[in-house]
Amino acid sequence: MHRTILITGATSGIGRACAIKFAGDNDRLILTGRRADRLNELAESLQKEFGVEVLSLNFDVRDKEAVKRHLGGLQGKWASIDILINNAGLAAGFDSIQEGSTDDWDQMIDTNVKGLLYVSRMIAPLMIKQGRGHIINVGSIAGKMVYPKGGVYCATKFAVDAITQSMRVDLLADGIKVSQVCPGAVETEFSVVRYKGNKEKADGVYKGFQPLTAEDIAGSIYWIAGLPAHVNINDLVVMPVAQASPAYFNKKL
Repeated sequence: MHRTILITGATSGIGRACAIKFAGDNDRLILTGRRADRLNELAESLQKEFGVEVLSLNFDVRDKEAVKRHLGGLQGKWASIDILINNAGLAAGFDSIQEGSTDDWDQMIDTNVKGLLYVSRMIAPLMIKQGRGHIINVGSIAGKMVYPKGGVYCATKFAVDAITQSMRVDLLADGIKVSQVCPGAVETEFSVVRYKGNKEKADGVYKGFQPLTAEDIAGSIYWIAGLPAHVNINDLVVMPVAQASPAYFNKKL
């Protein structure tokens, strides 16, 4: 039986890589994202290449009413969700607390924390009703250790860590699996977004060492999702060999 997988933030990076990975297993996909053109392009390419069913939902997880409207209206086979991958997230800005932009802070908190909660609030009851499900939250090494000028981003990922643990307790009696994957440095749009489109600064983040790829993390998530029913990976930290912590790298410049 093919599974139904819901992936937030599917238009790029880890979310897109997850969509491709699970499509290769002939799973049914619900893909969400803010950029309609990218979302539709991805859906069409997956349908053409893998012949899978794809439901594209164009909304921003920060918008509570949009989350309710799109996910609250799921019907039939689309309401039978086996796996939720809470991937939507971002870092905005790279400033110390005393110089930080409150707009950047709001964007990170609203996306990384509140967006994850809004989506999970809609999907968890569906999983409980059907008696099965697996929630996989994409955290970060920044949710384990802080680093300079990353305070609020780190705080949001520490929150994801805490929420994941709380979800596991709250959903224990219902048999719902809850996992977290915490990547180190992954070369995606992450740094381009953080530096507000400054590609020179973004490229500098990954110079001198081999970072992880989106496909590396998608492979880890795919593995977690495919384990036997009685096995759960609570927390998985995945790092490049050249990275020891959020701030310590072995760079060969």
